[in-house]
Formats: sequence, C-alpha cells, structure tokens
Amino acid sequence: MKPRIEVVGIDCLMLRLFDEIDETHMPWLLAATRRLREAFGEALLDLVPSYTTVLVHYDLQQLDDDQARQRVAEALHNLQPDAGGQTRELNIPVWYDPSVGPELEALGQRSGLGMAGVIERHSARTYQVFALGFAPGFAFMGLVDECLASPRLQTPRKRVPAGSLGIADRQTAIYPLVSPGGWNLIGRSPTRLFDQALEGYSIWQPGDRVRFQPIDHAEFVRLGGDDMPYEGTP
Repeated sequence: MKPRIEVVGIDCLMLRLFDEIDETHMPWLLAATRRLREAFGEALLDLVPSYTTVLVHYDLQQLDDDQARQRVAEALHNLQPDAGGQTRELNIPVWYDPSVGPELEALGQRSGLGMAGVIERHSARTYQVFALGFAPGFAFMGLVDECLASPRLQTPRKRVPAGSLGIADRQTAIYPLVSPGGWNLIGRSPTRLFDQALEGYSIWQPGDRVRFQPIDHAEFVRLGGDDMPYEGTP
C-alpha cells in the first residue's frame, strides 16, 4: 500500500490507498476513515470512504492545505487494518422473479444456470458495501460471482421502481428510490433503505456485509413489498 494525497477541491483532499477494487482493502479503508475522523476533529466537514479512496472535506476557516495534509499524515502513521468489530451483517429479503426482475431470465440463459441457478448463486454470497452514492441509500456492493457479471444496459431505464435489485459488472445494488438506472434487474426487496431518521439516511454504511434472502411472493407482500410488475423498455 502506497497512499497518495490528491487535491480535488479548495477544501477537499482525496486519500488514495489502493488502485484496484478488492474486498480485502476494506479493513484498511475503515481504519483510515476512523483515524482521519479523529485527526481532523471539529475541522472535519465530511468524510466519504469509497472503493479505494477516502475523501476528506475540511473547514478552511480552521485549516489551510498544509495543516490538512499534516493531519492526514498523522492519521496514516502506523495505520493498521480494522479488525472488523465495527462492521455489521445485514440480511435483506428479496423476491427474485421475472415480473419484477426483467433480466433474470436472460441472465439465466446467458450464464447457463437458469433462473433458479442465478438466484442460488446470487443469494449464496456475502457482499461487502464498498460505497454509498448515486442516490440516498444506494449501496454499491460486491463482488458477484463471475458467471453473473453483466454489463450495464446500453440504454438506461427512465424509471426503475424502488426496491429493485440489480447487477452491473461484478457489483450488485438495490435502488432505494424510484429513479433512472441501467443495471440488470433480477428481483425486488420490500426493505426500506432510505430513512431520514437514520445516520446518513441509509440502513447501511461502507464496510457492512450483506446477504440476500430469497422469499416468495406471499412473504414479499406481507413485508410491504410493491409487487406491481415492471413495465416498459429500457
């Protein structure tokens, strides 16, 4: 690991710890996030961990560039990976069905697994939340089994229903709100992901580990899921 500091704004520094996405990097990123929060204290305005980086937004009235860089250096001194004590494991119910997951059948054919095989492979893994973005409560998770990796749709959909579970390349995510999107949809979750009462307005944070639990239609409806079939073309 060879950390680099990049300037991304007059009051923002980007700490780049790695150049490639890897699940084993998250303990280092979580440790760096914790140490940076401690080092900057009240001068910190925002801290955004991602796949390989941590964005530091600081108060210019309290720190200049040199002082901010010095605090980053302090945070990195003798840095050790987080042992994982602060991460959580979340179990998210999902109704995998072509009526709400229009790419489920095509993915089953392309992978040779069939729809049942896709569901089994996708729900068998524990996924790590790498980053939050795109929309409040939208978590980029990975990595899906290589046989399920799917490129984004060439033409994004104008309207993706809230709760839709998708795959893009080797990442997977659930749309927390109705929004445009180009991920391959394979199911839908009844879980409410965006809540203004929660810290960060999201049920999950980077570093959390997630399992998807297949449920049937009756359970999906019982949990408050919207079973309106997806209609429309990308």
